[in-house]
Amino acid sequence: MSDLLWQKPGVETDARIMRFLAGDDVVLDREFFLHDVEASRAHVEGLARIGVVTQNECEAIARELGVLADDFNSGAFVLDDKYEDGHSAIEARLTERLGDAGRKVHTGRSRNDQILVATRLWLKAKLGALHALCAEAARVCLDRAAQDSVPMPGYTHLQRAVVSSTAMWYAGYAESFIDDARRALDTRAWIDANPLGTAAGYGVNLKLDREHTTQALGFARMQVSPVAAQLARGKFEMAALDALGTALLDLRRLAWDLSLFTTAEFGFVHLPPEYTTGSSIMPNKRNPDVVELMRASYASVAAGRAEIEQLLSLPSGYQRDLQFSKGGLYHGFARGMAALELLPDLLARMQWNAPAMRTAIDPAMYATDTAIEATVAGVPFRDAYRQAAAAANEAGQGRTPEQSLGARTSPGAAADLRLDELRERLTRLAESGK
Repeated sequence: MSDLLWQKPGVETDARIMRFLAGDDVVLDREFFLHDVEASRAHVEGLARIGVVTQNECEAIARELGVLADDFNSGAFVLDDKYEDGHSAIEARLTERLGDAGRKVHTGRSRNDQILVATRLWLKAKLGALHALCAEAARVCLDRAAQDSVPMPGYTHLQRAVVSSTAMWYAGYAESFIDDARRALDTRAWIDANPLGTAAGYGVNLKLDREHTTQALGFARMQVSPVAAQLARGKFEMAALDALGTALLDLRRLAWDLSLFTTAEFGFVHLPPEYTTGSSIMPNKRNPDVVELMRASYASVAAGRAEIEQLLSLPSGYQRDLQFSKGGLYHGFARGMAALELLPDLLARMQWNAPAMRTAIDPAMYATDTAIEATVAGVPFRDAYRQAAAAANEAGQGRTPEQSLGARTSPGAAADLRLDELRERLTRLAESGK
């Protein structure tokens, strides 16, 4: 491990303790490293603006940071256990290349605001990607709802209830993913605040140009109070995981639908072959493993959030406990985003088995229709309900699923899906996300 930033003369380091302190920080910091490099450039520019480094030193540091980013991307520079973390790696590299000029990069900042700013930049990018994936899933659902409407049973309590349609199924998930995309943007706006320059949580005795770093890093505003910057730790990571979790909960329910619909007992859906796998022992099996792991992915998001929440029984100010928040955040987003990335293609290519779904619509599923019709004719609803219940098995005589769906005229129901309204909502959302 390279020289420690905080090492005191005469104090020997214990390798076991150092391994415990470092944990998997270096590995996790690879995910945030380029954002740390970007923030370091903005920080040095700010130091030059107040005369702490010269313009020549600033340009040299900025140039070397650019080379470092290129080397990291190409694999020429590897962030490994030679370094305590990504922050110390940046300073070590600049010192190696620039000597005293490189040693100035940490002036007026702490590793606290380095990880805070890198994490917020990382989450802004992730939440933007989350918004885009949810919007794309919604778009595919709307397209298929408009093109591909066939009758199917609608279920409550996992029991056949009323006649529904694939268009209603798609429209329901479209609106849900539109809401998820909106939440991703709202969360990104809340996180879009610059903590760089708050140091260890109490500011520094330099007139740092925090307005410059805020603008240079593309933040919407400055996080003013250094104390608040530390109090926000954990909260904004949980908020981001909550936004991801909202989308993953919808994906979990969608995956549950498909898990049921692909069984032989239902037989409603055929998945693309790439989304199934074979059994290691049973030659006859094709398993919906991708759908099942999509269903399971929310667990990683919930676990990450719970891990961070359990760290926050802390007083104000920085505490080292917060180092462990990185793992839950990274792993939750890695698994959750990987699941969502597969969803639009799955929605576009899955195929419905229309004859099987029509066969599953039994006569009793028209009973609600007959009760409503009797009510319209003047029978009090509770009386109409009892009459329909008594004759439920005859309710479907002479009726077709298309007639039932065509009579469902309440806003948003099968005869009035309002897909154009949902598409307009999605268009406005896409514009606001740019």
